[in-house]
Amino acid sequence: MLCSGGGTNLQALIDAVERGAIDGKIVLVISNASKAYALERARQHGIPAVFVSKKQAGSDEAFNDAILEKLQEAGAQLVVLAGYLPIVGAQIVRAYEHRIINIHPALIPAFCGPGMYGHHVHEAVLRYGAKISGATTHFVDEQVDHGGVIMQRSVPVLEDDTPDTLAARVLTVEHEILPESVRLFCDGKLGVDGRRVHVL
Repeated sequence: MLCSGGGTNLQALIDAVERGAIDGKIVLVISNASKAYALERARQHGIPAVFVSKKQAGSDEAFNDAILEKLQEAGAQLVVLAGYLPIVGAQIVRAYEHRIINIHPALIPAFCGPGMYGHHVHEAVLRYGAKISGATTHFVDEQVDHGGVIMQRSVPVLEDDTPDTLAARVLTVEHEILPESVRLFCDGKLGVDGRRVHVL
């Protein structure tokens, strides 16, 4: 698991694993933010949690090399990006082809790509005047928010929405589709054919 913030999607996965809904184990949580509450969430559940400093690494390549080394040392078979802000390095994408799942707080291909993360997404949805938004899980490739879509779920955009109220509504569906997508992966139920992801 790679996280940058509070880790509510991490918590949804921890809960799903602990109740037996996912046939898998979270072997490591990595954050690029030393004070990310996701690290504390992991430790509270006995999951190894580490901070990797981009500044100390000295370059994007060295930073991603350090993350890849820790993932491989932990024996990770799937990498889940749950509110992870840095762009994943090509070396990680290649090592985990079709084995990196990201959650995005909009309906890809709308409101995605470089700079579209967190509240920037919800602000853009409201500014555009969209009537629906939602969340998307997708496999990660070497372009931002580009890999094959696994699941999507929509929510209405209400007349009096603010970025905060829309974010809260979208987060609810994020907590539903991310654990379900991970469950499908762990059960061997996801097939990839070009850009299309099939539930087998």
